[in-house]
This record gives sequence, C-alpha cells and structure tokens, in this order.
Amino acid sequence: MQHPKVAIIYLSFNSDIYLDDVISALQKMSYPKDRVEFIVVDNPHPKFGSSMPNLEEKLLPISGNSIPHVTLLPQKENIGFSGGNNAGIAWALEQGFDYVYLHNNDGFMAADCIEKMVAALEADPQIGTAQSLLLLYPETELVNTAGNSFNYLGFGYCGNFRVKKSDLKLAAVEEVGYASGASILMRSKLLKEYGSWDKDFFLYHEDIEYSLRMKALGYKVCIIRDAVFYHKYQFSRNKDKFYYMERNRYGVMLMYFKWPTLLVLLPMALVMELGLIFFSIISGWFAVRINVYKYWLSLKNWQLWLTKRKHVQSIRKVTDRQILKLASDKVIFEEKDINNPLLKYVANPLMSAYWFVAKRIIFW
Repeated sequence: MQHPKVAIIYLSFNSDIYLDDVISALQKMSYPKDRVEFIVVDNPHPKFGSSMPNLEEKLLPISGNSIPHVTLLPQKENIGFSGGNNAGIAWALEQGFDYVYLHNNDGFMAADCIEKMVAALEADPQIGTAQSLLLLYPETELVNTAGNSFNYLGFGYCGNFRVKKSDLKLAAVEEVGYASGASILMRSKLLKEYGSWDKDFFLYHEDIEYSLRMKALGYKVCIIRDAVFYHKYQFSRNKDKFYYMERNRYGVMLMYFKWPTLLVLLPMALVMELGLIFFSIISGWFAVRINVYKYWLSLKNWQLWLTKRKHVQSIRKVTDRQILKLASDKVIFEEKDINNPLLKYVANPLMSAYWFVAKRIIFW
C-alpha cells in the first residue's frame, strides 16, 4: 500500500533565521519524500519584507532531491496566520493530498514526526485533527505544549508548559482541549467538507475554532505523544496579540455555545471582564480594550459572527456538554507578570468553583 499523500504547509514570516533547521529536518524525515509536498506560503514582514530570495536560494536547488518537492506561494501582503495557511490548504486540496500538516515558522520536526502522526490518524478515523508533542528548543527536555488547554470562557493556553518530558503522564494518543496550530495534522476530506481555517480570525484562536469545529462534528482532537516538533518558542505580549485574542475568544464562544450555556457562563464572564479591564489599565492597554468593545458594538460585526454561529449550529452533532468535556477551569499563562498573584489566588479559584457548579447545570 502507498503511503497517504501529505502536504506540509510552512507559513514563512521573516523565516530566514529558521530555515536551515527546517531544511535539515526535511532531509532527515522518515516519511517517503515522494509522498510529501513542502508548500511554503510567504507572508511579507512589515519590517523585513519578503523572505522569497532566501527561500528560492536555499530550497529550489534541493527540491525533490534531498527534501520533498517544494512549491512556493509568495503573498503580496501579510494575510495573517489563517489566511496564509488557507492559501497553502487550497493548493493542497486542489492537488489531491490526503492530509495537510501545518508547520510553524519557528520550529522543525523530528525525523519521524509525520510518520507517527499519519499512522495515528490512519488507525483511528474518529480523530478529526491532532497535534504533535511540542518541545522547547534548545531546552528539548522541556515541554512547550502537550495539548493545549481550552478554558470555558474562551481562553487558550499551552498545556504542561515547561514540564519535563520525562515527567509527562500521557497516553500514546490522548484527547486534548484543542490542538496547537504550530504543528497540526488535518484530514483533507474534512477540510473539503467543513472548510479551512476561519480567515476572519486573522491571528490567534484559529486553532481553537478549528478544534471546536471538529468536536462539534463528533470527532476527537488529540495529541500524538511520540510525534515530536521542536519549537523555538518565545512568549510575546503586545497590543495586537491582546486585541485579537480578546476579540476572537468572544467569537469562539458566540459561535459554539448554545444560548443557555452563554447565559449560565455570563456572571463569571462579567467578573472576568472586570479583571481584564483592571489588567488593561495597569498594563497601559486600556485603549486596546476599548477597541475590542468597539468591534463588538458594531452591528456589521455582529451580523458576521451570528452568520458563523448559524452555520456552526446547523452542522453540529454533539451537545455543549460534550464540547466542553475537556474544558479547563482555570487560566495559566507563561509570563509571570500576566500569571500574577491576583490571577493565581483570586481569579483561578473563583473560576474553578464556578465551573464546578456550571458544568453540572449544562446538560444540553
């Protein structure tokens, strides 16, 4: 039997400093290279511009030889994480690939990463999508994420961040809150039937949305423990990230939760909102918070997201209780000034206590 065809989509964004490690990993991969296409979508960086000269110089001479065949898809402007990946997904679906794997800009695969991931999905057709085990690089004994955690108020964060790999208690294939978009394998069949990544998210939470889409359809979202991706991860905090993460988490909740669920969660959501306003003031980001509210006060934007909601609710096959089965009752951020004592000793215990009651009420 032939191996399934896999399209690896590498979203380049000022990728010059990362490319050598990516190439080295491609040369070592155990999956048959003639069943793989390496699709590079280059989003031009606002400061450093396009990476195409370096990509062409380093990839094209070895394309189809020591590495899989390369397809370059340069973009005229930065179309975001979801838009850039969608450009690669569209090409892969047109060419008849069986699986699509999203490869983060700042990391590289272990030699058998694709082999392990494809084998897991081939063995279990109920897995809709899966992530690899992401390890920090060069601290390869430490975990970046062993399956991302989805909080019931729409927050997402890395699971088991900086835990020693040797201390992980993880099954070979295990369901998770949501799959990290940094290293995720998706079925082409499901992408064709239920759509690619939601371009309106632009940045952040697209992986939460896609994972919840799979869960709403009754599929499992998993981590493949023995498929490893090394990630040169650096937690960043900036105004754009704060804006899109906050804007998009509201969108995720609106799309996927039934109205009674939103009503049950509203009191805790309002308490958290007060905490986030306080955080934005002391961080000097209150204007960004106001911009999030302005976005959601626009009738046009409500119409956009309510249309998304209508579609999701029409295709879903499971209950909110099932979608929220693995929801986290707390929020744990990597950066100390965000994961502060107020969050640790007040907000998280309060969220945990609230969820203890709320999840027993949500039976629908």
